[in-house]
Amino acid sequence: MAIMEISVVPIGTGNTSLSYYVAECLEELKRREKELNYNITAMGTIVEGNLEDILELVRHMHEVPFKKGAQRVVTTLKIDDRRDMDASIEQKVSSVQQKIKSDW
Repeated sequence: MAIMEISVVPIGTGNTSLSYYVAECLEELKRREKELNYNITAMGTIVEGNLEDILELVRHMHEVPFKKGAQRVVTTLKIDDRRDMDASIEQKVSSVQQKIKSDW
């Protein structure tokens, strides 16, 4: 199971707000929510699933702002593809919480 953080940013839209584009990108994710687990954060979206499914999602999310009129898009990815053990979003957070002994 791979875990990815993605941020899709259209440039030159004439508006400083990005929430419209973020919401449209998340529609692509919602279409795949049976295959992918995700958490929306203030600065990006965390997605967990099969690597091939995640990479396909990236391509579709990257295209959304272009379809909505943007002429330039910057997409930033981080992928954690651990193959020595099962990994999940919850497991990664829990591991850190145990080490800092916090009740987040």
